Amino acid sequence: MTDVQLVFLFVAAIGAGAVNALAGGGSILTFPALLAAGLPPVAANITNSVALCPGYVGGVFAQRHDLRGQARRLVALLPVSAVGGLFGGLLILRGDEGAFEAVVPWLLVGACALLAVQGRVRAWLQARTRGSQGLGWAMVPVLPAAIYGGYFGAGLSVIFLAVLGLTLHDTLTRLNALKQALSLAANVAAGMLFMFAPELDRPAALTMAGGALIGGALGGRLASKVRPERLRGLVIAVGLAVAILLFVKG
Repeated sequence: MTDVQLVFLFVAAIGAGAVNALAGGGSILTFPALLAAGLPPVAANITNSVALCPGYVGGVFAQRHDLRGQARRLVALLPVSAVGGLFGGLLILRGDEGAFEAVVPWLLVGACALLAVQGRVRAWLQARTRGSQGLGWAMVPVLPAAIYGGYFGAGLSVIFLAVLGLTLHDTLTRLNALKQALSLAANVAAGMLFMFAPELDRPAALTMAGGALIGGALGGRLASKVRPERLRGLVIAVGLAVAILLFVKG
């Protein structure tokens, strides 16, 4: 990979880090950037997953205070999420590359749809008043959500938040912190597996990890100046445009 391509990916990762801090959906930007840099879909997905792992660490650290009092949930759900992420990673490593290429446009469309309804999901969670269904019920949908996260990952935060809202009764802030921890577990489990994959582009992953950390810090400072709805709309437009191009190419 050339220096110009690495600079391009670094800039894209800065944008993704800022988008994740402000609105979510940063993977919808970085995955197409890796495709544009010349990586095949499977290698792009694996590299993207590894590169964005530090962002999840930062997200959990930033919301660590909201995880207080949720130790029982973390003990029960983190292993489930990690196992799901690991299984999703195995699926992409051992699956057919042609099949993944065929499903990528649909995954992008699905991720854009999840991002589009993110605001409604949050509003529904805030209005929800039903009691908790218990950790046993939460573990059931967390597993397939984590498998999706290990396999592709874009839009995972929306899926986890909806799953937790269906099965646990708590404030949106605390559920969001729990969601961050589950996303971290799924992505780190898959990322550790991907570290040994020959498809991983290590220079690109390292470059993007640095960019994502910088972008996350910038996004935090811009939080009061940028409307997340507008930024989310831009990310959705980019994702749909890339999906259309992939459909046409396919």
